[in-house]
Amino acid sequence: MSDSSEWEVDIKGNFPLHKAVVKVMPRGTEIASAESCGISTWTKTAKISVILEDGTRKRYFLKCATGQGARPLVEGEFHSASAIDAVVQGLVPKPAGWGEYANGKTQIYFFLADFHDMDFSAAPNPEHLMSRIADLHRRGTSPTGLFGFPIPTVCGKMERTVIWEKSWAKSFTHQLKDVIKYDNETNGQWVEYDAACQQLIDGVIPRLLGALQSDGREITPALIHGDLWERNIGIDMETGATVLFDPGSTYAHNEMEFGPWRCTWAFYLNSPIYMRLYQRHIEPSEPVDEWDDRNRLYSIHPYLNDSAGHAGSFSRQIAYNDMLYLCEKYAPLGCLEKYDREKDVSVTGAYVPTDIEVLMQVYT
Repeated sequence: MSDSSEWEVDIKGNFPLHKAVVKVMPRGTEIASAESCGISTWTKTAKISVILEDGTRKRYFLKCATGQGARPLVEGEFHSASAIDAVVQGLVPKPAGWGEYANGKTQIYFFLADFHDMDFSAAPNPEHLMSRIADLHRRGTSPTGLFGFPIPTVCGKMERTVIWEKSWAKSFTHQLKDVIKYDNETNGQWVEYDAACQQLIDGVIPRLLGALQSDGREITPALIHGDLWERNIGIDMETGATVLFDPGSTYAHNEMEFGPWRCTWAFYLNSPIYMRLYQRHIEPSEPVDEWDDRNRLYSIHPYLNDSAGHAGSFSRQIAYNDMLYLCEKYAPLGCLEKYDREKDVSVTGAYVPTDIEVLMQVYT
């Protein structure tokens, strides 16, 4: 540990608390305790109990990250949560700040927000959840009118390219290229896979996503959570409200939000009731009959993100088969392998737990 004068002393709990964290809290805040809290794949997390200057007791949630993507993870989450909270208050824990400090030779980046005691075992009320998500997508309008985000954000720990683009096809291509690169760095080159990736970028995306902004059709960039799946949704134990957390936002086509809901690890969000209720608020984009194919395309991003974060993950094989399906339908290329219906989880209904679920089973 670095100089002891940089750390809070005489507080309860097992989590060392740097004074840089306290500086983003309101002036006059007194720290009562700092305790490890929760399970996270990429970060260390804690619950900070404090007494504010007026005597009010309050709890904060602290997330600390190091290594690859650490700064965009916490800075991006702060700006994502701030943008979401500005348009739909209470949908995410209110962000308090972010910052950095050194612990010896290690640079640590942190994010601080209000703490919510949450239940993760219960599925949220579908009507309430989808109404709130629809509110986010309607009200969260791009400050530039373009697709992108003011600063880099992450999905998992993988930084995404979010430069401003008028074309949604170009914007999504940037993000897909990111996860393809990360996946290859983790799992190595695969000739057939690389060919399918290239055809997806060169042929499928311009056709399938380009159709959203051609022949008189337009879509409006919408603020999305960006990493919305069951383990980033909780029920507040005190209020019963649904709370989303761990956002890595971008202004995107609103339908991109639902790519993870097609993935093998979805266990209630893949229920048709959620999407049906959402579409009562926001109808599918035109061409409507290509909604499912767009959803398949959007699911490739979280699949490859998962593969990049977990060497040997079966997610790569699933994404590859989905690429073959889309290439055969929208941009056929004779040298590619054939799509295999028996490997299509949207047909077979296979369920594969994520690493974080395995961890939760171990520690609960």
